[in-house]
Amino acid sequence: MRTNIVAGNWKMNLNFEEADELINNIVEFLENETLENVGVIVCPPAVYLELATDQAQDNDLFVGAQNMSNHESGAYTGEISGRMLASMGVNYCIIGHSERRKYFNENHEMLAEKVNMALKNDISPIFCCGEVLPEREAGKHFEVVKKQLEESLFHLQPGDFSNVVIAYEPVWAIGTGVTATPEQAQEMHAFIRKLLVDKYGHDLADETTILYGGSCNAKNAKELFANPDVDGGLIGGASLKSDEFISIIQSF
Repeated sequence: MRTNIVAGNWKMNLNFEEADELINNIVEFLENETLENVGVIVCPPAVYLELATDQAQDNDLFVGAQNMSNHESGAYTGEISGRMLASMGVNYCIIGHSERRKYFNENHEMLAEKVNMALKNDISPIFCCGEVLPEREAGKHFEVVKKQLEESLFHLQPGDFSNVVIAYEPVWAIGTGVTATPEQAQEMHAFIRKLLVDKYGHDLADETTILYGGSCNAKNAKELFANPDVDGGLIGGASLKSDEFISIIQSF
């Protein structure tokens, strides 16, 4: 059975005190709640990763980075390597987020390198894919997502791919308040899973967690997660408030 996941992508938000309080509130919830087949991940800014991993040591919280270098080490000022993240106890890393693609010009080749580097350091990639609004309106959304997966993930052998989490994020719904309908989300998630069946077979496809990202919040999470191929969410703004993030976790 594949694992349901709720992952919070904090992006570039919160000061140290706010981050500490948010993590404490999530940890307190996890210590007092028994979750069945739901993994909880927080992805804070890099400067708070040690704070998060320290808190996550003795409970069911997992920690993800928002980015990592495609280089192993060297003269890359400001970059953070997979080895560094692994040494801090980081479990996951978001790779291919639309904001990284748009603002930092990350292409398919670079993202494939980042996926490889994450897996080399026993870090599970949360690989993001999704279309912008003109691509959706032109009916190219399936084509776009297929290319993103083929170019950056499908070089992996089955053993490595089994450690990958996929997050479908319709770019037109990220931070806009507009959410893909449950039917639209299910349609794309089912399409992605069919691609995985064709590439890796039914067993691995059935075991792969596919998250929805794009203005998912406490009000719509339950309806989105009720779809058979939606295995949780990559949560943006709603992950910055502990009560709302916890409500999303409880939506399963």
